[in-house]
Amino acid sequence: MRIRLDRTLCDGFGFCAKHAPKHFSLDDWGYASMTGDGTVAEADEHDVKRALLDCPVHAIIEITEDDDV
Repeated sequence: MRIRLDRTLCDGFGFCAKHAPKHFSLDDWGYASMTGDGTVAEADEHDVKRALLDCPVHAIIEITEDDDV
């Protein structure tokens, strides 16, 4: 699984860092940053998918093979 974060959409709710702290951190104002290159290990997929689904502004996007083309 691969993801990306659209920081322009982030409103600082912080659900991503709560659910998947290995992949997201919050800056001093509460806005998300992605840790790493967006590659998600199989063991972390559940947490990242929960973060993706709980993001109220849909700032986390799963990258599919079709997106790579």
